[in-house]
Parts: sequence; C-alpha cells; structure tokens
Amino acid sequence: MARLRPDQPFIHPDCQITGSQFGQYVEIGAGSRIVNSVWGDYSYCDRTCDVANARIGKFANIASFTRIGATDHPMEKASQHHFLYRSADYWEDEPDDADWFAHRASRTAQIGHDTWIGHAAIIKPEVTIGHGAIVASGAVVTKDVPPYSIVGGVTAQPIRPRFPEEIAARMLALAWWDWDNARLRAALPDFRALGAEAFLNKYE
Repeated sequence: MARLRPDQPFIHPDCQITGSQFGQYVEIGAGSRIVNSVWGDYSYCDRTCDVANARIGKFANIASFTRIGATDHPMEKASQHHFLYRSADYWEDEPDDADWFAHRASRTAQIGHDTWIGHAAIIKPEVTIGHGAIVASGAVVTKDVPPYSIVGGVTAQPIRPRFPEEIAARMLALAWWDWDNARLRAALPDFRALGAEAFLNKYE
C-alpha cells in the first residue's frame, strides 16, 4: 500500500500544526511548524520547516530547515520586542495585540506549483514564488520570483531560467499539476523518461 494517501496528510512526529489545511498526498516532515497555511495536493516539506501565513501550490518540494513567511517585528515602534504584542506573557491584565497578529496573518507568501525550495531557504511575507521556479539552498527571497526561473543568494538574485521562455509558457499552459492521480500515473513513464520539450510535444 502506498505510504501517502488522498484522504489525510502524512504528518511525521513532533510537528506543531495550527489553522492549516492540506490537500491530497501531502507530507509534513518531522519537527516542522505549520501555521495558518494551505497546502496543495502532492506538496511536501522535509524536516524542521517553519511555514506560516502561506499558500503552497501543488507538487511543491520544500527542503529541510526552510522558513516560509518569516515574520517581522514592529521596527517602526519604540521597541520591537515581544512584550509589545505577546503582552499576556508578561502581564496578567494585558491581552496580546490581536491587531498585530491579524496584520501578520494577512501578509501571505505564495508558493507556486512544481516549485523547489532548497535547504534552509527563507521566503519573506508577501513574496510569490512562480510556478516551476527553483530557490537555491540558503537563499533569502525578498522579492517575487518569476515562473520557471532559478534564484539564489542573500538577497536572492536570478541565476538563470529553468527552461527557455517558450518552453516555460507551454508548460504553464499545459498545467499538468491539475491532472488527477490516474492521469499522473498513466504519464509517469514519460515524466521519468522525457525531457520537458518532448513531454510537451506528446501531451499538449
């Protein structure tokens, strides 16, 4: 029997998960923290990831120790410390700052379909990673990443396209990530054997 299932995510031990939804065949690596996030079908993260306020597309590949939606502190205030907004931890008569947490939750990071986020990458709030893009290990991404491009560095800069522009446009139009499980299984030999252009030529 296959380890991953359509009816529930495969969640490894020691995860903290709150306010999140998972599609079919999703896997969450051990020790990960997932908050206020929606995961598309077939996406996974490896060990010790921290994902907050994010929308993860289908078939996203997220390596270990990645942080998506890395939260900010209130830098414009007199202090940027927790006591400003996690106030109930310090005083019994003062609640947490609900407005600040609502502001954080509204700043959504978007991870596209068929993306690869490398080990220990950081994706800042309100950043969009386009479909098919690759983020190199250790990158800090502060700006949107176009579809089918590869970025790396601190802060992340373009390295090269993953595919030529024409192939990327055709792949976006094909949108194979919307195929059902049976169609994916039928095409599996071609996913394994064919290059991108040959695959497009067969399935467009």
